[in-house]
Amino acid sequence: MNNSLLEPEVQAFINENLHVDLQQLILKGSPFEQISIQELASQIESKRKAKSKLPTWFNTKAIYYPPKVSIEQTSSEITAKYKADIVAKGDTFLDLTAGFGVDSYYFAQVFKNGIHCELNTSLSQIVTYNYDKLAVKNIKTVAQDGLVYLKNNNEFFDLIYIDPSRRNATKGKVFLLEDYEPNVIEHLDFILTKTAQILIKVSPLLDISQVLNSLKKVAEVHCVAVANEVKELLFLLKKDTVKTPIIKAINLIKNKQDSFVFSWKETFNITYAMPKKYLYEPNAAVLKAGAFEAVAAHYNMAKLHKHTHLYTSDTLLDFVGRRFEIQAVLKPNKKELKKHLVTNKANITKRNYPQTVAEIRKKFKIKDGGDSYLFFTTLLDDTKNVLICKRI
Repeated sequence: MNNSLLEPEVQAFINENLHVDLQQLILKGSPFEQISIQELASQIESKRKAKSKLPTWFNTKAIYYPPKVSIEQTSSEITAKYKADIVAKGDTFLDLTAGFGVDSYYFAQVFKNGIHCELNTSLSQIVTYNYDKLAVKNIKTVAQDGLVYLKNNNEFFDLIYIDPSRRNATKGKVFLLEDYEPNVIEHLDFILTKTAQILIKVSPLLDISQVLNSLKKVAEVHCVAVANEVKELLFLLKKDTVKTPIIKAINLIKNKQDSFVFSWKETFNITYAMPKKYLYEPNAAVLKAGAFEAVAAHYNMAKLHKHTHLYTSDTLLDFVGRRFEIQAVLKPNKKELKKHLVTNKANITKRNYPQTVAEIRKKFKIKDGGDSYLFFTTLLDDTKNVLICKRI
């Protein structure tokens, strides 16, 4: 840490330049003798990224920011708070790979005490300083590998949280859980001797079934989206779990939470139909969770095609996703589309359709925007169609 960055005049400079062009700023050089322009630019860039993602940090005076990669990799406040809400509360928690410490901050609000382990000494020092500015008194920061700390202590924790690195020293960016660092699969039996519950955060790109095949004692899987963009995939393990995992698809929108819950490997009897009066598009969390049949059965609606994850009904239903009124069902040709579009603008979605949205726009000369919603898709009879809809 360069403590000179915390001087009032330097902090004022950072705040005054949050909206300037960084490249132009760098060319001007640093106005402060003990601080390089690169250090100033790093603080400005990281604080910018924190504004919407970490408002508590952004709105606290004299926060010291790490390089932008740490801000990019950390949980947002909205997802960190969600994680603290889903675990069984207790006395102590251990954040095994704690990073910038946002998750630890929220766990500390529901546990009496916590340990923040971070191998990067510089980042651990920054977090220690920031916790003091944030008035956090019940987290002990340890600049050490979390597994080493766990092996060298006899403590039993009510929660161990793990957000393993998705970069491997030899393989670079990795896409399999066994290649994450630390290798949770390899150390799982040992970690389970130290806690009654483990919460693991992985990339939303991972396949749920593959992770479930690799882990044991999984009680719940949480697919967490923020404003319909999947951000986190969480696996909650409990030592006494013997049942089939529960899958929870969560979409967080400001102070609202849309949720859909079903049991893994549960079978459903569903119906298929051609488009009726209303069309339904599941939110991103439901789609990531693979609740394609579960959602149809729960809402008693028909699916348009086995591989088309769109649904239809004659009466308007509540739903975890977007709802539309179908105005026309057309074959995808320019002449028919032109008759039904008031302007050359429309919002386009494709489901089980061979062309990309960009290719569709180019072919039909349709710009993005407007009030019309077009779904290019495959129907029950295997024909390609366009559903022209109005959003409800």
